Amino acid sequence: MQDLKEFKKPIRESKVIDINTALSHVKNGMTIAIGGFINSSHPMIVVRELIRREFKDLTIVGAASSGLEIDLLISSGIVKKVVSPYIGAEGLAAIGPSFRAAAERGLIEVFELDEAMFYAGLRAAAQRVPFNPWRSGIGTSFPEINPAIKVFNDPCNGETLLAIPAINIDISFLHAATSDIYGNVQYIGHAYGDRAIYAASDLTIVQVEKIVSNEEIRKDPLRTVVAGADGIIRAPFGSHPYASPGHYTEDKAHIKEYVIAATSWTKNGDRGPIEKYLDKWIFQNKTHIEYLEKVGLSTLLNLDEY
Repeated sequence: MQDLKEFKKPIRESKVIDINTALSHVKNGMTIAIGGFINSSHPMIVVRELIRREFKDLTIVGAASSGLEIDLLISSGIVKKVVSPYIGAEGLAAIGPSFRAAAERGLIEVFELDEAMFYAGLRAAAQRVPFNPWRSGIGTSFPEINPAIKVFNDPCNGETLLAIPAINIDISFLHAATSDIYGNVQYIGHAYGDRAIYAASDLTIVQVEKIVSNEEIRKDPLRTVVAGADGIIRAPFGSHPYASPGHYTEDKAHIKEYVIAATSWTKNGDRGPIEKYLDKWIFQNKTHIEYLEKVGLSTLLNLDEY
């Protein structure tokens, strides 16, 4: 019998990484997903760094209801194709101004689909199948405006269905409340569609407001949404100017500043204001800390949820 002393307890590796390591996985032309929901929970450290590094020809998968983080990526010129049913900021912007400008001018490809189709496509990717059969949308113009969505007859009972192609994601970037060093990620409140994005992704990297002990995670394991992310980034105020539930609300004044700048491009074809915004809030700041210093401590602390 083998001596028990020869057996060693397996060592769990820390998944905590910095932004440089996270972005080292990104290549031009990849399909990148950005998690969150409208004005909440977006990995903005990653978004700004993608723009700083001037990646090219990215396919960006947003949430079922994306916010202006996708609009910002579009305004920077690094996006080739967008997969998202909605891009906007609710009362602050009914539709993303840069998304509208780029789509109307033919600068990006828009993968048209509704929210149910979006989740069907993510489910197909998670199941590693080429498409998901779907009833909703039969008789609509979706297959006409998006040729990737196919009408077919079910070989089992002859029913007419839509084939929603898999939304395969190379890397997803998410933002959450907490994680332990092993990548077990928990949210405060709803995790939106981040579960589905994670399941459809080859690699998942998550920004978190705080890294906690594994014992803290194990106190309530049912709250764990991502069980073993590939990378964790420490990111206090990492979703700013968007909300991070349990930590801070959205910075409406900052979002309005972006909307005004981007709307000038939409309405007048004038990119001057959006270029100034990109320079001020992205290119002049080399790190997340520099960005937060420019936002200002008083502004950040006044975003208290309670």
